Amino acid sequence: MKLAIAVQRYGADINGGAELHARYIAERLARHADVEVVTTCARDYVTWRNELPEGVEQVHGVPVRRFPVRHQREPREFGRLSERVFGSGHSVADELAWLESEGPASPGLIDYLARTPFDFAILFSYRYYHAWHAARRLPSRAVLVPTAERDPAVALGIFGPIFRGVRAVMYNSPEERAMIQTVSGNTDVPGVVVGVGSDVPSRTDPSRFRRKFQITRPFAIYIGRIDQNKGCKELFEYYLRYAAIFPRGLDLVLVGSEVMPVPNHPRIHHLGYLSDEDKFDALAASDLLIMPSYYESLSMVALEAWALGRPVLANGRCDVLKGQCIRSNAGLYYERYEEFAETLYSLESNGPLHARLGQNGREYFRRHYSWPVIERKYLDMLQQLTKAGVPQRALEPLPGWLARRRKSIRPATEILADVPSGPALPPLVAAVAR
Repeated sequence: MKLAIAVQRYGADINGGAELHARYIAERLARHADVEVVTTCARDYVTWRNELPEGVEQVHGVPVRRFPVRHQREPREFGRLSERVFGSGHSVADELAWLESEGPASPGLIDYLARTPFDFAILFSYRYYHAWHAARRLPSRAVLVPTAERDPAVALGIFGPIFRGVRAVMYNSPEERAMIQTVSGNTDVPGVVVGVGSDVPSRTDPSRFRRKFQITRPFAIYIGRIDQNKGCKELFEYYLRYAAIFPRGLDLVLVGSEVMPVPNHPRIHHLGYLSDEDKFDALAASDLLIMPSYYESLSMVALEAWALGRPVLANGRCDVLKGQCIRSNAGLYYERYEEFAETLYSLESNGPLHARLGQNGREYFRRHYSWPVIERKYLDMLQQLTKAGVPQRALEPLPGWLARRRKSIRPATEILADVPSGPALPPLVAAVAR
């Protein structure tokens, strides 16, 4: 079987959530099929500037074919178009302009996918140029990995036909599946909740981490981009209040690049970007992982924490994180400061909950996110699609020139507000959670 993995940017040193997800899947599926990654020459996700060489290279043994981006993103223009389609009545033409501005626009990449005899093209991240255009050019071969968060983009009208027209959808979580099915009505499209595994080392060395970075006190850890969009502003506000009230409480260790200022506080330690060895040592040395994000389609670092037996404290306003904590019985969640402080206190390693939640987390990861489970779900889906043959349904055409310009589409934020929120749980679990 010949597979394309198409993603907006790709590299051994590119560690964005969807991009790392795509690399892990490409490397794992390459053990079972002929896999080629198709991507752009961009490295930076803000500008999409062409920085990497066009052509083919090997990344961890997988061929990666790069195509140039037609134009860089203009943040001011993209912001203006986002305000229009998310916040006011607009047209299909407005949404298409937003998509072009979102980028990374690479017509050569789309042409290559369309003319090359791949059995299937696995498209990562629904909202980007390559995924939308590839799904429209080759819907009968398109398998979509949406990596969709609960943000207004998912409610744009141009994406409904994509969700309804691809061969299959590989969801990251039950919450993502419920949201996409509600907003697009794509329940007839084959789909499975699969997520992604992680290359968690069999051995870690917490003491090595403590010696190297001179961290002596118990601590909670945050791993990811230090950004207001990831909930870090609220995290800092809550933690500073906690630190003032609990002088012997946990320190806070931050791992990741800094997009917003980090408070200057003796119990906050910003370590910057770490190697995988140091990151996993840090996780193993921590009392718990804090996930303050409001929007996630799947938290890979939460899964890594559970694989290492560390509980998770999550922002309860993120449906996916809350759902993961409840389904795993391996984490707690907060929605206001008082809950943050109490749950942080409860999850200290010398507390009664720590060992039990850590054990639950290990088992949850093993049953649902170990690599044999993930690989089997992908291979089963691809085999199912191969046996079923090409479906009879056709992807819905775009409206004509005049209809595209009618401002008849409601603001995406209004449409998304009508979509039910909350964790997607089986009835019995939901009743207990309430």
